Amino acid sequence: MIRLFVGLGNPGTEYEATRHNAGFWWIDALAAQWGARLVPERAYQGLVARVARPPGGAEGPVWLLEPMTYMNRSGVSVAGLARFFKIAPAEILVVHDELDLQPGQAKLKLGGSAAGHNGLKDIHGLLGTQDFWRLRLGIGHPGVKAEVPNYVLKKPSADDRDAIAKALEQSLKAVDAMLAGQMDRALQIVHAQPQRPKPPRKEPPTGDEP
Repeated sequence: MIRLFVGLGNPGTEYEATRHNAGFWWIDALAAQWGARLVPERAYQGLVARVARPPGGAEGPVWLLEPMTYMNRSGVSVAGLARFFKIAPAEILVVHDELDLQPGQAKLKLGGSAAGHNGLKDIHGLLGTQDFWRLRLGIGHPGVKAEVPNYVLKKPSADDRDAIAKALEQSLKAVDAMLAGQMDRALQIVHAQPQRPKPPRKEPPTGDEP
């Protein structure tokens, strides 16, 4: 089950609407859903909320965390809180922007490489393992590797922001399953695709046609 929900991003108003802050958007939405308030915690160098675990989950509180260390040092915040409260890596979900997915897509996975994401790299280095859960929110790719640093620090288009918001909304539906330790169910919910409209039904011939 998940005991620590982490959203990755950069602090400051100049970054809050940029693609790299998709993880913050997700945590903000979850906090709003739970009626929780994120407050600064110097000990963990981040904005933190402690939430009583909803019915059906394991014992103990749930933590929400937005590191205020800037992306490249996210592990300082995550590892500090996780170790103090004895939260295992497999009980951590890190929500982050993902270049290799299109806006509107989201993928849930356990472990794996950082694939160039500096926030994930730092968390891996300070936790000492890659075996934590990741929720990847697609932001698309600029098409040229050299343009990535500028791309992630810019605002998405209105259409892309809307698509990301829909993926965020869908993935939040998996939180109850995550709390209950039903990660297979959470995977199904996150990866669910919108139903395609059924093709129009063909009417049988009446016999009057030539």
